[in-house]
Amino acid sequence: MQRPAFTMAVAMGDPRDYTALARTAEECGFDQVAVPDSIFWSEQVSDAYPYTSDGSRMWRADTPFVDPFQAVTAMAAATSRIRFCTHVVKVGVRNAVLLAKQVQSTAVLTGGRFTFGAGVGWLREEFEWCGQRYEQRGARVDEELEALRGLLTGDWTELRGEHVQFGRIRMSPPPPSPVPFYIGGHTPVALRRTVRFGDGWTSAMITVDELKQVVASLREQLAAAGRSDEGFAVQVASSDRYGLEGYRELVEIGATDIVTVPWVFYGVPLDGPLEAKQDGLRRFAAEVIDRW
Repeated sequence: MQRPAFTMAVAMGDPRDYTALARTAEECGFDQVAVPDSIFWSEQVSDAYPYTSDGSRMWRADTPFVDPFQAVTAMAAATSRIRFCTHVVKVGVRNAVLLAKQVQSTAVLTGGRFTFGAGVGWLREEFEWCGQRYEQRGARVDEELEALRGLLTGDWTELRGEHVQFGRIRMSPPPPSPVPFYIGGHTPVALRRTVRFGDGWTSAMITVDELKQVVASLREQLAAAGRSDEGFAVQVASSDRYGLEGYRELVEIGATDIVTVPWVFYGVPLDGPLEAKQDGLRRFAAEVIDRW
């Protein structure tokens, strides 16, 4: 059985620990670091959070978040091999051209060690208070992803869409290698977006039964679009399969990349001390990665 990539998630921890955790993860054989995207905590909430059973948010008003692109460049400067991904950037709340500049800059400054994890966004207030329309957000995100694909080539690009419009522009320098796009979302429309724009799909917390359904749907849609599923990434944050045997089951279903917070399996909370998290990384590497 082929070994999956192992991605360490740093969400909801102290951002001042990120660089030290990235160095330790690299030393332990992890393949990637996943960074979250949260612009602000809104006291006013018009929509339920879509990835919990009761619609509540999994974080608090004082949970620390920093800009994901700045976090990635800081960690990249302290490492040499490990990759980084956003898990996931809310494309819909941002301006497409400015977002393209952030992705391009991050890919260049990391030496190509960057994967762009992209989602739509779920909170009306976040859209409106960042100057974007909440309505027709899916259609606008499709146009934004089209814009990013063009602008990241470094070639002249223009777009005259219904939601995104700009004349002939180019961004230099282009990334040293094409930036992989992993598209998030569990709905049928999100999976269609993934097949259209993605080099892979990425999940929020998902059960193994849900994963089976998603993988089957992705394979059907890839085939219908004339695309092979070989080399197409399936990045999974599992809510009910853990440890060596649990991860092997996920790989048998189709997972190619496992997102994990290693220290929680050893009793260290998300906001626990740095040294305990580093110990958790080393234990996870010995018990899972090294034994694969």
